[in-house]
Amino acid sequence: MSPEERDHESAKDRYIDQASERFEQSEEYFGSSTERSEEIGYEAIDEYGVNELHKFGSVADPRVAATGMVGVRMHDVDMLSTDDFEDIGTKGMDLPSEGEGDKPMALWRQMLRIYLSNKLAVTSTIVLLLIVLGCFIGPHFYVTNQTDANAALFQPQNLPPSAGHPLGTDSQGWDILGRIMYAGQYSLTLGLFAGLITIFLGTAYGMVAGFFGGVLDAGMMRLLDALLSIPYLFLLIALISVFGNTTTFLILVIGLTGWWGNARIIRGDALLIRDLEYSQAARSMGAGRLHIIRKHVFPNSISNIVTVGTFSVADAILALSALGFLGLGIQTPATDWGTMLTGGVDQLINGYWWEVYPVTAVFVIVIVCINYIGDALRDIFEVRLRER
Repeated sequence: MSPEERDHESAKDRYIDQASERFEQSEEYFGSSTERSEEIGYEAIDEYGVNELHKFGSVADPRVAATGMVGVRMHDVDMLSTDDFEDIGTKGMDLPSEGEGDKPMALWRQMLRIYLSNKLAVTSTIVLLLIVLGCFIGPHFYVTNQTDANAALFQPQNLPPSAGHPLGTDSQGWDILGRIMYAGQYSLTLGLFAGLITIFLGTAYGMVAGFFGGVLDAGMMRLLDALLSIPYLFLLIALISVFGNTTTFLILVIGLTGWWGNARIIRGDALLIRDLEYSQAARSMGAGRLHIIRKHVFPNSISNIVTVGTFSVADAILALSALGFLGLGIQTPATDWGTMLTGGVDQLINGYWWEVYPVTAVFVIVIVCINYIGDALRDIFEVRLRER
């Protein structure tokens, strides 16, 4: 026998003796092997036989075999040996490197992942982007006359869709496809700017009323109730009838009268957030009201602000189209989708469907896409959907 083998056998005998000594010392307290094994949930080795237990990697140790039971390892930490165990739980798994699993995902990645998980919003974004590009870039490739009314009179009127006019012409000789793109520039631009005015005024008004509360909140809300009691469309008609329907005034009148409902939504958020623990803690540490609004109320209301802001753009487009349908929209030769619908409805009784259906489809698709995008934006700004 070589010296290494003798040293191994000597160490083996020493471990067996130590295990036996510990077993004898602990048996007086824990009882017999069978009793101890029952207490800790293991069966005695005698029921299997030492040879059978040596088949298991977790007990194939002479220190365990000498004690007469498996559970003796639990009595002394020094007797634990990692050499006896084989980790099979992570085999074949692609585990992250050290420190990689603890690194939080970037905020913009979380927001992008939430947005991409909403298939309807992604589809709506693509469709809306194509429509916007078609309205603003399409006229450079599909060139038509949309500004000279006299020249349009010499074009064929009420022409059905053909190779020269994919969507036909209307009763005034305008090419409908080019007219839809030209009207979309006004409808989308006015809707965007009017929506921005709406969300800015509604957010400011609602936050001031909700955060300060008291008499100021009561007075501001009663004024808002009085304004909301006025029929919105009738108010727009009255204002435009008095002041005219120029492009600038249309943006102002829609923006300055469309924020009342948004203000009530933002006020509700401000009332809730001002009484939460972190706002109270900031106030107790001496933070001013403006600081609390800027650091706590506004950031935690951003989800609803973005949502109602997106819907405000859709509402502004709807309001502009309603005015155009009533003949109070943008003045000729400029046009909007509502004004196009007015002329098309008059010709629908004659069977000229191409003067109504294409512009109606584009108009409805834009509104639906904006609404789906607004729902997705609410989700990506929702704090509860983010990872810590």
